[in-house]
Amino acid sequence: MPDPLTRYRCADEDSIRWRDFPLRPGDIVISTRSKSGTTWMQMICALLVLRTPDLPAPLTTLSPWLDWLVEPADQVYARLAAQRHRRFIKTHTPLDGVPADPLVHYLVVARHPLDMAVSLHHQSGNLDRARLAELTGHPGSPDPDRRRPSVEEALVRWIDADPDPREELDSLPGVLWHLRDAWARRDQRNVHLIHYDDLRADLAGQMRRLAEMLDLEPPGPELVEAATFDRMRSRADRLAPDPAGVLKDRQAFFRTGRSGQGSALLSAADRARYHARAAALAPPDLLTWLHRGR
Repeated sequence: MPDPLTRYRCADEDSIRWRDFPLRPGDIVISTRSKSGTTWMQMICALLVLRTPDLPAPLTTLSPWLDWLVEPADQVYARLAAQRHRRFIKTHTPLDGVPADPLVHYLVVARHPLDMAVSLHHQSGNLDRARLAELTGHPGSPDPDRRRPSVEEALVRWIDADPDPREELDSLPGVLWHLRDAWARRDQRNVHLIHYDDLRADLAGQMRRLAEMLDLEPPGPELVEAATFDRMRSRADRLAPDPAGVLKDRQAFFRTGRSGQGSALLSAADRARYHARAAALAPPDLLTWLHRGR
């Protein structure tokens, strides 16, 4: 019988790990694209579940990235099996690659793709490629003498690239593949789409909304403050997703968190080309929600 789950894999992650993972009623699966608010949503869930800004362990310990190949699967499964609190689990796998369970909540955070791509470019420069290669067994970075493109150059290349979205999920086709799948499920009671810009505009209101959706107590001001960008950046040693030492600078992971920077870097012609490509990859109602008039 064909496998009902789509498999997604690249050099350092493989969604096949979801096939053998036993979900529990009440689990929260945080499914996002890279640099789209993943760590932010993990922190919000930690605060809502554990009810304290003083987390009992680093965020990556409390909320592991299940499909990351850097840590052996059996270790990740064992750590999650030992948790007695309500679990909140990170993945970059789209929902069609994760087991569907009506008793599990799925949170999909969406960010304007151009802003995500800018953050991804800066994040790429903050990765220790040799360390990643050592941990995953895959080749390291390309020729170190090769000139790194500017953020503007990288953004234009990203708009024009057309890889298989199942192999390059952080490409434009991959981002919209992920969000298109979640958008099609948005009427399911346990699938929740959250926009990055809504978190920026009204963090307290969005945290109250999430608490209601997840059947948790609403947050007080202390918990909301702990989820702000500046507060999280000041605690990068405990909150940055770096359990294996692959970041050169943990504070740099929390760079600015701004919105609108991607569009501002492009010419009018490049912006038009981006919108034409997006229109070919996603339905108009999703793009209206995603772009928010920008």
